[in-house]
Amino acid sequence: MDLTSIKNPAFLKKMSTSELESLGEDIRRFLIENLSVTGGHIGPNLGVVELTIALHKIFDSPKDKFLWDVGHQSYVHKILTGRACKFDTLRKYKGLCGFPKRNESEHDVWETGHSSTSLSAAMGMAIARDLKKTDDYIIPIIGDGALTGGMALEALNHIGHEQKDMIVILNDNEMSIAPNVGALHNVLGRLRTAGKYHWVKDELEFLLKKVPSVGGRLASTAERVKDGLKYMFVSGMFFEELGFTYLGPVDGHNYEELFDNLRYAKKTKGPILVHVLTKKGKGYLPAESDKIGTWHGTGPYKIESGDFIKPKDTPPAWSKVISDTVQKVAREDDRVVAITPAMPVGSKLEAFQKEFPERMYDVGIAEQHATTVAAGLATQDMKPFLAIYSTFLQRAYDQVVHDVCRQNLNVFFGIDRAGLVGADGETHQGVFDIAFMRHIPNMVMMMPKDENEGQHLVYTALQYNDGPIAIRYPRGNGLGVPMDKELKTIPIGTWEVLKEGHDATILTFGPSIEMAIEAREKMAKNGISVKIVNARFIKPLDHNMLHELFKENKPIMTIEEAVLEGGFGSAVLEFASDHGYDSSLVDRMGIPDYFVEHGSVDRLLEEIEFTTEHVVTRLQKRVNVKKTKGLEAR
Repeated sequence: MDLTSIKNPAFLKKMSTSELESLGEDIRRFLIENLSVTGGHIGPNLGVVELTIALHKIFDSPKDKFLWDVGHQSYVHKILTGRACKFDTLRKYKGLCGFPKRNESEHDVWETGHSSTSLSAAMGMAIARDLKKTDDYIIPIIGDGALTGGMALEALNHIGHEQKDMIVILNDNEMSIAPNVGALHNVLGRLRTAGKYHWVKDELEFLLKKVPSVGGRLASTAERVKDGLKYMFVSGMFFEELGFTYLGPVDGHNYEELFDNLRYAKKTKGPILVHVLTKKGKGYLPAESDKIGTWHGTGPYKIESGDFIKPKDTPPAWSKVISDTVQKVAREDDRVVAITPAMPVGSKLEAFQKEFPERMYDVGIAEQHATTVAAGLATQDMKPFLAIYSTFLQRAYDQVVHDVCRQNLNVFFGIDRAGLVGADGETHQGVFDIAFMRHIPNMVMMMPKDENEGQHLVYTALQYNDGPIAIRYPRGNGLGVPMDKELKTIPIGTWEVLKEGHDATILTFGPSIEMAIEAREKMAKNGISVKIVNARFIKPLDHNMLHELFKENKPIMTIEEAVLEGGFGSAVLEFASDHGYDSSLVDRMGIPDYFVEHGSVDRLLEEIEFTTEHVVTRLQKRVNVKKTKGLEAR
């Protein structure tokens, strides 16, 4: 079938099971071929082909509302709702988003990217539906990994209490980004092997009521019998105790099983949970056989071999530099403990886990819990390292404030993917952490210029004993600089002058230093001398150096790959105001006040005017104005 000709999913209603099976094969082939070029979340999408087709056949989108939790499994949904023709633009600038997007299609009713939000949003939609007295079905689709998120459990509790009509699809593939962990995962494991029971329960009730001599008496105890059956047939009936009617487990690759259970769910009142078992990566052997999450989301790859297409001889990834240094320190300090909220692979903690299994904790998709666990460890004189993506740290803001900083606990935050991340778009851009962390009392924040300085700042953080400390580092690879063999501490709150200059100063940190140095070289050709300062400590600022710079009365540009509002540049302006300096000397460059969408990082930087050329233009203009004013004053 030509998938690019699909306009909407209505055509599925008339298709036979054999035709749907053929369509599923076409979709898998389409995904494998297209994602080999663009990259993307191939494993999750190959696993939900039959489930997505069945949902669109049984229900009527967009009248009936599908909410895809996390959203990395929504590609099949996009194909069936008329977007296959745009898949060559997937995750590219101004192209098809890798997650559900409300302005992309009327079939995308909820935007995701972070996990565990679908059930709460579905509850809101169900309340609105009942108030408006409409008859649409609300169908959140949530994975077993996302179900471990605290927000999902809060929503289950509320939905079960209110008894709103809702059909929750639990897509259970035993994986999130990495293998799932936790007691709830074990409960689902028992459910997977216990077999079906809802048909037996209903049929027994029917038979009891039909017994003539004792029917009434037995019927009155039918509810107790049914309640007993759930313990007989399904061990640990967690969802029924929360007020849900549980259906399953269902083979998520068997259309007839899916149809039977979805139709049954449609006619059942109250909240329903359909437990669907799927195989992540189904239909493509490299993805099917993945046990650690490598094929959850990928870049381009070779279809025949499954080999990823990556540049050869690249410097080590930033995540590996940081985790390797933590591991090195852990060999000398048995107080060092690593924690990750379901990202051991992304945060490159596999080697640490292998060497120190008793000191490595993957807590699942539970960022709030991870942060407070780290705080608890710190109260006992341990040295917790919490490796967490910038975008996911947002979810633990209250715990950072209340449980860590308020108690001034010595938690070391490794803020991964800081800055723009590109193809995953606005839900994943790590641009808010400076603004939401630097104003919290007791917090120290830093970002290295290269991987050598990065290892020293990690060592500094693990030697620091006076409270919380965080290191930011970007997605991707380091610069390939030589690495010192001996680790050393860097005095907290100290900056370094990388290049001298007398006409203006650039204050920046991290990858932006390269851009600043390039701009300096270009301006030197025009006779303008620019000082470059590695402002590696975002908080506290280097007050001694700032006093010197403002007393020079020369233009100062701050550059940060983070939001301007409340960011590093704002901190420099606050310093100027607090000490009576001329704040007009300061020009701030950073992320503007809107959500930056998906695309290559280079293209996004061009869009927000964050390039070497823009540094040159802006700073040169300021220097020229300053020189002109100086001449006029004479």
